[in-house]
Amino acid sequence: MKVILTGATGMVGEGVLLECLENPAVSKVLMVNRKASPVAHPKLEELIVPDFTKPEPYASSLSGYDACFYCAGISSIGMNEEQYTHITYDTTLAFANKLAALNPGMVFTFVSGSSTDSSENGKVMWARVKGKTENALMKLPFKGAYNFRPGLMKPFKGQKNVKAILKPIILIFPLLFPKQCLTLKQVGQAMINAVLKGYTKQILEIADIRELAGN
Repeated sequence: MKVILTGATGMVGEGVLLECLENPAVSKVLMVNRKASPVAHPKLEELIVPDFTKPEPYASSLSGYDACFYCAGISSIGMNEEQYTHITYDTTLAFANKLAALNPGMVFTFVSGSSTDSSENGKVMWARVKGKTENALMKLPFKGAYNFRPGLMKPFKGQKNVKAILKPIILIFPLLFPKQCLTLKQVGQAMINAVLKGYTKQILEIADIRELAGN
């Protein structure tokens, strides 16, 4: 399969990228970034898109793909709802709409978050916005659209894009709450299997991701 991947400069996107590069089911990865990445691999190509809300000039480069693993995102800390909505909802939907028009046979996976609010009416701002984004993506004319709600994720050994503040949590949390944790290898495997096999649910909680990953 040929995959478009966003968010490779973040921890989740970097982990999913590493799994794609290792996995024989993936023949090509187009890494769509806002700025250049130093990562190089025979399977890997890079496309610089400074503004994901304006993907039209890059239509020819974004055509002919089987999947998009949308791992780009940002923490809501320090942001108001309007700012967070623009980055999480407006930007994601603009990019996804263009991909759906260019690649009707595509499977789109979106990294959401545990405790996302599907009702869009809860008290927690980020959860409402994520829920609104999930709901909108599931209405687009993709072959399949899956929203991943992982908990804490253990990175690949040697990953570079891991915040120092998270490292002790990543070491301790899985020992205390193993059922609430995944590895980024599992997340990447599950995304690839969503394209190969599909899944019975469009919203995948931690147990679903683990099941779809096959381990």
